Amino acid sequence: MSLQCGIVGLPNVGKSTLFNCLSNAKAQSANFPFCTIEPNVGVITVPDERLIKLGEICKPERGVIPTTVEIVDIAGLVKGASKGEGLGNKFLANIRETDAIIHVLRCFDDENVVHVDGSVNPVRDKEIIDAELQLKDLETVESRIQKCEKAAKAGGDKQAKLQLEVLVKYRDALSQGKNARTVELDNKEEEAAARDLFLLTNKPVMYVCNVDEDSAVSGNAYVEQVREAVKEEDAQVIVLAAKIESEIAELESYEERQMFLEEIGLAESGVNRLIKAAYALLKLRTFLTAGSDEVRAWTFKEGMKAPQCAGVIHTDFERGFIRAEVIKYADFIELGGEAQCRAAGKLATEGKDYLVQDGDIMHFLFNV
Repeated sequence: MSLQCGIVGLPNVGKSTLFNCLSNAKAQSANFPFCTIEPNVGVITVPDERLIKLGEICKPERGVIPTTVEIVDIAGLVKGASKGEGLGNKFLANIRETDAIIHVLRCFDDENVVHVDGSVNPVRDKEIIDAELQLKDLETVESRIQKCEKAAKAGGDKQAKLQLEVLVKYRDALSQGKNARTVELDNKEEEAAARDLFLLTNKPVMYVCNVDEDSAVSGNAYVEQVREAVKEEDAQVIVLAAKIESEIAELESYEERQMFLEEIGLAESGVNRLIKAAYALLKLRTFLTAGSDEVRAWTFKEGMKAPQCAGVIHTDFERGFIRAEVIKYADFIELGGEAQCRAAGKLATEGKDYLVQDGDIMHFLFNV
């Protein structure tokens, strides 16, 4: 699953610091705009406590292998990016290539860290980036409308008429300063037509409020302003202190990190919460394989059936799929392993139409 979340925001809001916490890749983090010129791509391990418990039961020879998600650090956008200001066109192209957006907002005061617009105002910062993405989308939509109008009039093309209706809906919303994701489409045909447009503001988004250390647990007034501004967007808001997260990332052992978190009143690091949220934002889920050789997490897209999930492991598994043996994670943990689940009748045999659920422990039978 090579799906990516792109980290966006104005310069100096903490994007690269956050990226460095997420990944072993070290993006340059400096106190001036455009220090990240090329997008940095990090392959990030997805925290999953279920793997630890499965490992304790199975004691696998090759160990426990988590799944991953890709995070892209995209350089800071500025006002005028849609017209090429800063490094605008390149940055917008980088955003277009991602599947979801992590929008970082500065929610801390620090006179030593320059703000590109001279003052801290996360809602204004959000609106600046929204406006730039909307302008680019409006440009795309208006260009496509001209083509569809010609096709719809000239040949009575039904598909062109359908796409034209969708485009007009998007144009109306974007012209009013709304994101494309706020547009309600009437049916699956319209949804299919919309997917072909690859609009920037149609991508799922979550907001990360980068706060100071004192606000890491409960947030602050800036965070509340962001929550109020995005309440109609159905978007998640995550609060974390990137500076603290970078200190946690430097600690060697899990025990040290947990002690640090307990001292500041956090049950889990902000980075862990962010990775899990990014995974969910991409509509990704995890099925598991568990045995004496290895315990492993596998990524699948929500709504995939058993043969498609088998193909995640190997294309031959999907091509020669016969059936899947499925154990629910809770049963596996409660009864203490596969043999016990078989004996208790907790192993289900599923066919080609089985919709795989998050946390399913799977064994695929195939023949090629």
